[in-house]
Order: sequence, then C-alpha cells, then structure tokens
Amino acid sequence: MHELSVTEAAQRGVAGLVADAEGGTDLVVTRRHEPVAVVVSIGRLRDLEEAASDLRDLALVLARMGTDSGRRTSFDDVLAAFGQTRESLASLPEEQ
Repeated sequence: MHELSVTEAAQRGVAGLVADAEGGTDLVVTRRHEPVAVVVSIGRLRDLEEAASDLRDLALVLARMGTDSGRRTSFDDVLAAFGQTRESLASLPEEQ
C-alpha cells in the first residue's frame, strides 16, 4: 500500500486517487502520520468483504466444533418447549 498525507491526497485530487485505485494501487491516507482512510478499487473492496465473510464463517465453525457436546434437540421438542406443535404452526396465517 502507498501512503500519502491528507494534504498530498487533496493536491492529487479525487480523479488522481480514483485512477490509482483503478490501476490496482491501494492508498492509505494519513493525518499526522496516522492512517485515517484507505482508497481501493471496488474489486479490491469486494475481495476484502468476501474474505471477511469467509473468516466470520470459519470462526463460527471453529467455535461450534469446540463447543459441540454431540447432544441434539429435535424440532418437535423445541416446539413443545414453546407450547407449539407442527400443526399449530401450520395453522398460523402467513405474513403479507
């Protein structure tokens, strides 16, 4: 990633920043040497969002694997715990 200050970014203008991002250069904009923003292409953003989603899924799988007791509860048992049956659910009006 290429770093530039807010002042440098302003001098380059939006068109220059967008052109760099479209060309595959990730830009980190800093203020007082601290990162405050990133300019990336839409393709890169989509890749990052997909990776984040995959990591959330992986974390969920790992957490479930680590805490799985092997005990399962049937759907009918869950319904009974809430005072319902499959028939009572089927008789409920559908939401519009």
